Amino acid sequence: MGATLNAGIGMGAYVMTDRATWISFGNKQDYTIAVEGDTDMFNQYGVIPVNPEKCPNVNIEAAQTFADWLLSQEGQAAIAAYKVDDQQLFFPNAPAG
Repeated sequence: MGATLNAGIGMGAYVMTDRATWISFGNKQDYTIAVEGDTDMFNQYGVIPVNPEKCPNVNIEAAQTFADWLLSQEGQAAIAAYKVDDQQLFFPNAPAG
């Protein structure tokens, strides 16, 4: 994505990117965000452990432990606390379970 942003800046073009990449990107020059917060541009992340029937070498226990942690209150808090330049990169929204 960084290469795409560099190309867009080099061409004076608009580029669609995710918030985390933009915040982390170092070559912003005088570019700014043109559109932000539009629900049509919602970029959902998810976690799905690999199916051990399809990939027998997968460590399904570790994968499930990681997925469970991501969805836990502790994992959601860690996601929310992750910042670059004091800006939050991700906004957790797993349902409370």
